[in-house]
Order: sequence, then C-alpha cells, then structure tokens
Amino acid sequence: MKRYFEVFDLIELQSTFYKLPSVETAKKWRDEAPPNFIYTMKAWQALTHPPSSPTWRKSGLKISSEDYGKYGHLKPTRENFQAWERTLEVARALMCSVLVLQMSPSFIKSNENISNVVSFLNNVERPQGLVIGIEFRHNSWDVETIRKLCEKLEIIHIVDPFKQSLATTLSQVIYYRLHGLGRRAYVYDYSMEELRHLYERWVKPYEKDKIVYVLFNNTNMANDALDFKKIVVT
Repeated sequence: MKRYFEVFDLIELQSTFYKLPSVETAKKWRDEAPPNFIYTMKAWQALTHPPSSPTWRKSGLKISSEDYGKYGHLKPTRENFQAWERTLEVARALMCSVLVLQMSPSFIKSNENISNVVSFLNNVERPQGLVIGIEFRHNSWDVETIRKLCEKLEIIHIVDPFKQSLATTLSQVIYYRLHGLGRRAYVYDYSMEELRHLYERWVKPYEKDKIVYVLFNNTNMANDALDFKKIVVT
C-alpha cells in the first residue's frame, strides 16, 4: 500500500463489500495512510444483495433458509439495520468520505423497492461528513425516478458516465465508477482519447464548484487512473 499512497490521493475499498474487516484492521489501514488520504468504501453486501447472490459465499455469514428474505435490497429489517451498524463501524474507523451502495442487478424498479429504500435510509444513522451514494445496476431504473429518490433522501447518484446519465448534481459531491466498455468490459483498457473525453465532458464542468471522484473498476484500473491523473493535471 505504501507505493499506492505515493501515487494516488484516494482508494475505494471493495473488499468491504464481500466481508467487513474488523474495526481494528480498519483503524490500522487509516493509520498507515497519509493524513489527507481519502478512503471511500463499498457497503457490505448484506445490505444490498440477497443471500442468493453468488458473492455471498465470501460474506462470512451463515444464515438459515427462513432468514433469506431478511437481508439485502435495503429492506427495513432488523438484520439489515444491524448490517448497517457494522458497516458504519468500519466507515468511522477509516474516516470514510463516501459509502457506496451498489445495488444488486436483481434490484428492479418497483414501488416496493422504492418504499424500502426510503424507509431504510430514513431510519438509519448517517454520520455527519459521510456521503451516501447509490448505484443502480438494473436498467428499469430511469433517471427521473432516481433523481426524485436521491434528492428526497439527500444521497448521491453514482454512475458510469459512459453508460448512464447522472440523475442529479445538487450535491457538492459527484462520484463516478467506471466499469469498462464493450462485451468484456472488466478487462477494458481506456484510451487517452476516451479519458480526455471523460474529463472534458463529465469532470471539468463541475470541478470548480464540486468534489468530483473518478474511480476505475476494471482490471487495468491502476494504469487507467494514472493516465487520467496526467490529463487532470495538465
């Protein structure tokens, strides 16, 4: 991590999605980083993904079949509220700036799911200074529905700008997660032309008045991030 701290200003922790580290480990990560280094993190999958998700095998949770419906999809259940508290413990230890709620691909737009999101986020602790962002992955979620939901709950809409329009820019924070392009998106390598377009179209218009996060979620993420930094500083 020392080399990473030397070349980057922030990191989005994805391991926190699969299985939460201990608070002691999170504090150690914070202490190892420079004082101004920024941590963001993906929320624990127990909040966002049902136990039927293949990623749950890494969760460290063993639950009975009758409890399957009590986890994930931001349902306002005791189990999800407890998962939120455990997630916040780690976020506090890291002094996390943004908590990413990446929803399951099975989380479709429905009145029930919208109601659950509203009820859940209106009834959990939200520490001052921690920005909550939500990323929808099912194409049933239209921009207008997302805009109303985010503005009502005072959360941010997280998007890959190459694939989806940003629903709202009212917040002081904009957060992009880039997942690659084409059929084999995860192994995609962005060209300098594409990265320049990213900056000119989706970053530059906001950078004077807002904090804009750009995170890469592909196998070439480190190199793409370094190339993008070259564009930003020139």
